[in-house]
Amino acid sequence: MAGELPFEKPLLELNAKIEELRRFTREKDIDLSDEITKLEARAKTLAQDIYEGLTPWQRVQVARHPERPTTLDFINALCTDFIELHGDRLYGDDAAIVAGIAKFNGRPVTVMGHQKGKDTKDNIARNFGMPHPEGYRKALRLMQQADKFDRPIICFINTTGAYPGMAAEERGQSEAIARNLREMASFGVPIICIVTGEGGSGGALALGVGNRLLMLENSFYSVISPEGAAALLWKDASQAQRAAETMKITARDLRELGVVDEIVPEPLGGAHRNLEQTASALREVIARHLAELDIMNREERVVDRYNKYKAIGQYAVTQSI
Repeated sequence: MAGELPFEKPLLELNAKIEELRRFTREKDIDLSDEITKLEARAKTLAQDIYEGLTPWQRVQVARHPERPTTLDFINALCTDFIELHGDRLYGDDAAIVAGIAKFNGRPVTVMGHQKGKDTKDNIARNFGMPHPEGYRKALRLMQQADKFDRPIICFINTTGAYPGMAAEERGQSEAIARNLREMASFGVPIICIVTGEGGSGGALALGVGNRLLMLENSFYSVISPEGAAALLWKDASQAQRAAETMKITARDLRELGVVDEIVPEPLGGAHRNLEQTASALREVIARHLAELDIMNREERVVDRYNKYKAIGQYAVTQSI
């Protein structure tokens, strides 16, 4: 498979050896089934050892895998009758965010998320999944529509961050993000947010204020990238691995900190190994959380969202003298 990661090299070499023995068996008509079976068992054990013991930096690498499923992949795997809608009605359309109406388990929903490209040309067209302000305003427009027509909102998060260019700042990047945070906090419909790859800073948070925050097993969510943190802390972006180890950015870390509500398991090796299996697990989790939120009325969902974010972190109230 293209895009093999550095820590996967021993497994790749072992699988190549197995394939070589199979080819030799076919060509020479020699029975090597016992040797192949033993190597396959070793490969299975090695894969479990590698993927079940991933370090935070290795999970960052999996989250950034070039073949990792995109928002459109998940929408097509989870939903039917998807109709993509475009434009913010102010400036233009931003291909770095896809959004529209679909059916989830036969129920109308509004779905949206950051969209990375499948190849270089597609990535350039989608600005590598880094939205401009019109992307966030498009998302907000459709969320307001969903709130009006009482449709649940499902957001897929996978971005390095909001685009930091001058043109984006001139068109109100920070204001667009801030407005999304405020408005998402007030909607009365269920909002479920899923970090599927990278969850980078305010660019991710602008689609991340929901009743439930889910994370795929090998995704990460942070205020800054490991490279950015390393450049700030140690003036050396090459210290990214060190930063990832200390920042508590993995799904497991954030679940323990109370930021994330549930971790969705991935196939061995990552979501790119088996989209159908990943989507099946995600479907069950989304459906379960939607059922819990359906019991609440609009006002209760707003309070539930408020309480969720109020409970994050530790603080003490001191009495002034």
